[in-house]
Amino acid sequence: MDLNALPTGIAALHAIIATQAEALAAAKAGLVSKTLEVEKLRIELARLKRMQFGRSSEKIARAVEQLELALEEAEAAVAADTPAAPPPEGEKGDAQPVARRNRTRRPLPEHLPREQVVHDSADTCPACGGTMRKVGEDVTEILDYVPGHFRVIRHVRPAYSCRSCEGMVQAPMPSLPIERGLPSAALLAHVLTSKYCDHLPLYRQSAIYARDGVDLDRALLAEWVGKAAALVRPLVEAIEAYVMAGAHLHGDDTPVPVLAPGTGKTKTGRLWVYLRDERPWAGPAPPAVAYRYSPDRKGERPQGHLATFRGHLHADGYAGFGDLYLAKDGKPPPVTEVACWAHVRRKLYDIHVADKAPIAEDALRRIGALFDVERAAAGLAPDQRRALRQAQARPVMDDLAVFLDASLARLSGKAELAKAIRYARSRWMQLTRYLNDGHLEISNNAAERAIRPLAVGRKNWLFAGSDVGGERAAAVYTLTETAKLSGLDPEAYLCDVLARIADHPVNRIGELLPWNLATIPA
Repeated sequence: MDLNALPTGIAALHAIIATQAEALAAAKAGLVSKTLEVEKLRIELARLKRMQFGRSSEKIARAVEQLELALEEAEAAVAADTPAAPPPEGEKGDAQPVARRNRTRRPLPEHLPREQVVHDSADTCPACGGTMRKVGEDVTEILDYVPGHFRVIRHVRPAYSCRSCEGMVQAPMPSLPIERGLPSAALLAHVLTSKYCDHLPLYRQSAIYARDGVDLDRALLAEWVGKAAALVRPLVEAIEAYVMAGAHLHGDDTPVPVLAPGTGKTKTGRLWVYLRDERPWAGPAPPAVAYRYSPDRKGERPQGHLATFRGHLHADGYAGFGDLYLAKDGKPPPVTEVACWAHVRRKLYDIHVADKAPIAEDALRRIGALFDVERAAAGLAPDQRRALRQAQARPVMDDLAVFLDASLARLSGKAELAKAIRYARSRWMQLTRYLNDGHLEISNNAAERAIRPLAVGRKNWLFAGSDVGGERAAAVYTLTETAKLSGLDPEAYLCDVLARIADHPVNRIGELLPWNLATIPA
């Protein structure tokens, strides 16, 4: 709101105040609702733990794990939606007068090593130029994590008074990822990497840290995760926009069990991956991958994700993409489908393994020849790839079409092999499109590789704690997996980003993209 353009009429001002009061009340009501949900989950978790203490039950143990994860996601959501308290005067910005404050915090363990960083201020009084004398100092201890062990960083800020005018000055406190919070950027990065890359839920991390004598309960870790995820949201959105600006994408999705609120049961959500990667044809743009979560697999989900995309999409035959391939209002389709030969090959391979069908074996051999050509084309310029495919792959493809049609005429229409052949022939135009464009790929294996880390995590953490937790996971995966594509260690990248982003201008968020920070050691 432009404060210089406020209306002067009392009625108009009353209307503005009423509107803001309604918005504030709605925000408070939402936060209260989430807080009540956290409390309900805590009570249910305590009840199940008491039951587990009295008897051994695998079913109860699994229910406890489900609620642990659901509670961690609910607590992270509360933290993400809670606005940060404004810093006390004198703690940030230019050197300012010392402000007294009362704030208690659980002391950090004495056994941890400590590194002292002194933030000194000017030798002369900024007000009158007089000589300064030290009258005290403020010490802020931040819990840091160095791979393998914890340490404490002591930020010491001496306070000085002027001998001439008695004015007082003190160096500002360095910016922290979480304002007035306990963790360093390195510790936050480690918690996020452990949860999303190493698939360790927060309650397990809490137990691991306790063995080092550091008491970080799950609720505190969840608060950190929620605030960190909210902090990096502009960077995640920048990566998503960059991916959608490409002209050639790979898309895929994978199911994720999600705890259904209030039922104790799970439903099936989806994690979607959209990959932009020009490396196979020596393109200049750096690779990046965006992950999105949806509570179901309705076609409107990928259609919404790809609403701004214009170009070729490598994908499977999922019907939900179909609307994107249609011309509308006299305009050409916004998206052109590129089908995947790996899917065709997989169907034939399953039949070959099951009954050793000679037709399936012969088809597999011919498809293998197509992939042999692609190995030779990897890394060549688009024109070179197209010329190579026209010379070597096109004759194989034409021969394969004749072979499949002749084989289909000899098979029962209900045979599994006939279904596999019809699957290929019904998509022949989409399957052969790559032959005429060196920017395209023979398969969608790149997207499947990008999905694999999520599938490994799904086996370990079993499910997401909530839909919001699924969205948070997708955001963090967007950062960590894109960092890997740039050759960066994801934990080192998150550490660098979290140390900078709180004070980084949002209109220069591109400076924090992984390929612009590619000097971080892997």
